[in-house]
Amino acid sequence: MAAVTLKIGICGAGYFASWFIPLFQAHPGVSEVAIAEVDPERRASVAAEFGIARAFSGLDELCASDVDAVAIFTQRWMHGPQAAYALAAGKHVYSAVPMGITIEELTTIIDLAESTGLVYSMGETSYYYPAALYCRERFARGDLGAFVYGEGEYMHDMSQGFYEVFERGGGADWKATASFPPMLYPSHSVSIVLSVTGERMTDAVCLGYRDRQDDGVFRAEVSRWGNDLSNETALFRTSGGGVIRINEMRRVGIPGDFVRVGLFGTDATFEEAGRRQFWIERTGRIEEVTDQLRCGPAPSLGESRAGDSILRDDFFSGTSSVHPVERLPTEFAALPSGHYGSHQFLVDDFVRACRDGDPVPVGPRVAAGYCAPGIVAHASAQQGGERLIVPDFSAA
Repeated sequence: MAAVTLKIGICGAGYFASWFIPLFQAHPGVSEVAIAEVDPERRASVAAEFGIARAFSGLDELCASDVDAVAIFTQRWMHGPQAAYALAAGKHVYSAVPMGITIEELTTIIDLAESTGLVYSMGETSYYYPAALYCRERFARGDLGAFVYGEGEYMHDMSQGFYEVFERGGGADWKATASFPPMLYPSHSVSIVLSVTGERMTDAVCLGYRDRQDDGVFRAEVSRWGNDLSNETALFRTSGGGVIRINEMRRVGIPGDFVRVGLFGTDATFEEAGRRQFWIERTGRIEEVTDQLRCGPAPSLGESRAGDSILRDDFFSGTSSVHPVERLPTEFAALPSGHYGSHQFLVDDFVRACRDGDPVPVGPRVAAGYCAPGIVAHASAQQGGERLIVPDFSAA
């Protein structure tokens, strides 16, 4: 194994980051983990909890240090500018989703990553969901046939933990950012289809649900983005001639959060119904694969931190039978892997890329292909469902 030299700086030491810090610390390719956090109390608390020696007051201080890479876990609308800043400072970048919230932000990151040769990786959890892994393998074998139609959905009602998330990050003015347009957070639902087919989305038509809840969120006059749409549904044409429907919903009667995929081909279909998964063939054969794709229990370490949160499975899960755990560092075996087994793979992908030059699955152009459709779809919804072209980021 290559010498351990990689120093990682975590930008944003909130709850989400706290589940990745132990993974970076445990990885044999990492020699140090530092943090940057603007809140002094949180900065001191997280540094003490994880035994972190260097804690910076912000991204500028972190990028002025000798860390090799920056992992961004800040508010979702900050990722694009912060990733660009870190790349311009000569740091590899891992970013939580989304990559950015404008086409210009996506373009800037691609240009910086390609001109500098630095690693950019978007931490798309859906890429390593059991359903995505299973469908990618079967599609690659030709079992689905030609892709005809797909559905990707990220259903997460505000009452299922989101109020608390936005209050923690937004302070007294949290409702201004809790109204974040759903389609600007599209990569969970988009990637779970496109990562299977390898196609891209070419044009979009989107309609939105004007919010009716009386909680002061999703009010145009309050929203930082002038947004009053709590749910958005889009239809996309794909580069191979297929059609994809994407749902991004924040007012929906689903417990917890739910990422769902449906894939329809000329020979077979993969369907998720509730929490059950089925492979259905044109011949009439139906195979339930729920047990095969179910993630096992996580190791006991960290259980007290997971508590009884309604989002417990997001941060405290094991892996499924389709996860290639043999490729992971043995040091990860005693640690949880949140979001249905994805966290450990995302960390390992990034460290290997920075240390060994391995390609990352969700690099800058792939990440842009997962985020641009939502940006364009939201613009379509704002224009009453006008059909709009999605930029092509696939060609180098």
